[in-house]
Amino acid sequence: MLSRHMVDMILTHPGGAHKDDLLSVCVLAAKYGAPVVRREPTEAELADDKIAVVDIGGVHDATKLNFDHHHFPREHPPTCSLSLVLDQMGLYQDALHFCDWLEPAEWFDSRGPKKTADWLGVPRRAISRLNSPIDMTLLRRFSQASELKPGDTLYEFMRFVGQDLLDFLAIARQRIEFAKQHAKRWSIPHGSDTIEVVFLPRTDPLPDEPSAAVANYIRAEGLESTIAALVYPDRRGAGYGIGRYEDHPNLDFSRVEAASDVHFAHKSGFMCKTSATDEARLRELIGAAWHSGA
Repeated sequence: MLSRHMVDMILTHPGGAHKDDLLSVCVLAAKYGAPVVRREPTEAELADDKIAVVDIGGVHDATKLNFDHHHFPREHPPTCSLSLVLDQMGLYQDALHFCDWLEPAEWFDSRGPKKTADWLGVPRRAISRLNSPIDMTLLRRFSQASELKPGDTLYEFMRFVGQDLLDFLAIARQRIEFAKQHAKRWSIPHGSDTIEVVFLPRTDPLPDEPSAAVANYIRAEGLESTIAALVYPDRRGAGYGIGRYEDHPNLDFSRVEAASDVHFAHKSGFMCKTSATDEARLRELIGAAWHSGA
C-alpha cells in the first residue's frame, strides 16, 4: 500500500458530484494529504501511480490508484468509486459490515434512484427524503470547486470526514479482534427453545465500549440471525449489562426488574444492568427474560 508522501494529486471529474466520488476523495485526502484537482485525466496521469484518479478515466487499476467503475458491465455487482478505494486500503469488507449506508450508495451510483428504492423496498421519494442540507451543501460546494488544497476550509472539512471514517473502521476492527480473543458463545436451553448468546467476560483493562465490541463481533462473524442476546461488562459497575440483539422479539428484560441483583431494567425491555457476575446467574436472568411465541 502506498504511503502518504507518495501521492502527489487526487484527480476527479469536474461538475456535479455524487456521494461516492466525494467520499472517495475525503478518504484519500485523509490518507495522503494530497491536493485535489477536478478535471479530465491525461493518459500520463492514469499511468502515474503517484496520482489517484477517482470516478473518471475508464480504468480500475488499484496498483496505479485508478478508481473508476463506469466501464463495468451492466451485470456487474453494484459498485462505486468508494468501494474501489476502500478495497485498495483493505477496508471494504469491514465497511460493508459496519457502514449500513455503503451498499445503498453503491446501488444509487450504479443503478440509479428508482432501482435503489426497489432494492430497499421503499417508495422512490424515500431516497430524496433521506438527504439533508449537510449532504447537499457539501456536494454543491465540492461541485463548484476546480482545485482544493490542504488548508482550504472545504478540504479540511473533507479530510475530517475521511479521517473519521478511517478511524471508525479501525476501531471496529480492533473491537472485533478483542472480542474474538475473549468472547464466549452460550446456548441456553429454555423449554423447546435454545437462546443463543455472546458473553464478553470482564478484562483488565476493559474495552472502551464493551457492548459495541460484542455487536461488531456478531456482525463480522455473520451471526446476526442466530444471536438473541449479548452480555458485556458494565463500565459503571462491577457487574454486567445484558441486552437483546437487534431487538430480538422473545426477550423482555423488564421481566427481571424485580430481581434483587438487577439494579436497572429499561421499561422498554431491551436491556438490564445486574450486579451478578456468576455465569450461571447471568444465564438464569436471560432465561427469565425469555418468552416464547412472540
